[in-house]
Amino acid sequence: MSYLVSLIGGAIIGGAAALLLILSGRIAGVSGILGGALRPRTGEIGWRLMFLAGLVGGGAVGALLAPAAYGVPRGSTVVLIAAGLLVGFGTRLGSGCTSGHGICGVSRLSRRSLTATALFLAAGIITVFLVRHLGLPS
Repeated sequence: MSYLVSLIGGAIIGGAAALLLILSGRIAGVSGILGGALRPRTGEIGWRLMFLAGLVGGGAVGALLAPAAYGVPRGSTVVLIAAGLLVGFGTRLGSGCTSGHGICGVSRLSRRSLTATALFLAAGIITVFLVRHLGLPS
């Protein structure tokens, strides 16, 4: 059953990214959408805010419908803040986030996105190894 749910969830994410690209010519990279909302150009703020509201709203609905699926964040507040800042730094350094590169770029066979996604995965694998097998704080 979890395979089917994962397939449906992935199809919804891919379909939403495809619709945004087909209907507006825009890439569904969350960091770029957020960055553009923080520094809006004329005619750019509305769709960006609606996209971001949909992300937050979808998460809120999911948490209401299945709170156990979300759980409680693990790790200290300091570690979580540091992790968030590192993700933000990496997003700027990599010229995009996992949604932009991993979903939209890979599906367009962008070399830059394929490379970035491979590096995202490698960093995740290394982090899990360090935390779970070498006992680094999480």
